[in-house]
This record gives sequence, structure tokens and C-alpha cells, in this order.
Amino acid sequence: MTSLEPVKIGIVTISDRASQGVYEDKGGPAIHHELTRIVSSPWIAEARVIPDDLDGIAATLVELCDVAGCGLVITTGGTGPAPRDVTPEATEQVCQKMMPGFGELMRKVSLEVVPTAILSRQTAGIRGSSLILNLPGKPSAIHDCLAAVFPAIPYCLDLIGAGRIETDPVECRTFRPKS
Repeated sequence: MTSLEPVKIGIVTISDRASQGVYEDKGGPAIHHELTRIVSSPWIAEARVIPDDLDGIAATLVELCDVAGCGLVITTGGTGPAPRDVTPEATEQVCQKMMPGFGELMRKVSLEVVPTAILSRQTAGIRGSSLILNLPGKPSAIHDCLAAVFPAIPYCLDLIGAGRIETDPVECRTFRPKS
């Protein structure tokens, strides 16, 4: 078995209230938990909790991709229709290529659980050699969305030169949406 260099993974919670300490961030820890279960190769988390601000989100995504060297950046929050939900716009602003299939699949899986999932605007895009993935804020939705799209993530990272991640074969077989 070849030892792999650790891949840096950005985990960004986007929430005015969580960034102000009004309530506990549950989205970022939920992403970290799911990644710990499924990723078997070495990885390093770069976690951030930031407010719902278009310029701030865009700057954080650029910093994680271009400066911190994260091959994968996963956001949680800011994907709904409310006026301050601007995560997809920030992602589109900083990416060279959008990957609409990720959002389509996440909405499909989420709609099997809750009819209001149609209001979510999850998306994904590529910035240089980084994949940015926008997830909703609810921990159970984070699980369902990651379970749906994760099989494509290692291959996508390989294709864009983001580094290699491997998944635990046992966890991968059981990592499915809870619906």
C-alpha cells in the first residue's frame, strides 16, 4: 500500500448566528464526522465559521483553495432562498467551472425526505485544482447529500489534480442516504 500525502479539506460553516456565537455550529462538526467515517486516507481539516456575506464567503473560498491548498472545500449553510443565503453565488463567483450534477443529485435525494428540499440551491464548482461543494445546514441533510455525491468525489479530485483520497470500503458500502 502506498502512503498518500494528506489532502487538506476545507470545512466552512456559513451562518450569521453561529459566527457570532449565538448558537452552536452543528454543520461543520457534522461534515467532519461524515468525512472521518468515509475517508480512509490521511486528511487535514481547515475549519472556518463565517457570516452570510457574499464577499466574505468568496474570500474564504479563495483563501482555502489558493493559499491553504485545500483540494476539497465543503460548505454548509446559506443555500436557501432567504435574502442572506448567498453561498451558491459566492461559489459561482470564484469557480472556473460549475458542476451542476452535484446539486441536482443532492436535491433529488433530499426531496425523497422532505418536500421543501426544492428550495435548496446546493451546487459545486472547480477553482483551479480544488472542488468546492455547497451543502445545506441541517446535519441529517449533510449526511444524505454527502452520501449521495461522495462516490464521485475521489475521481473528481483525481481528474482536477487535487490530490488523492481513498474511502473505507466497509463504510463506503454503508454510507447511504437515510431516507
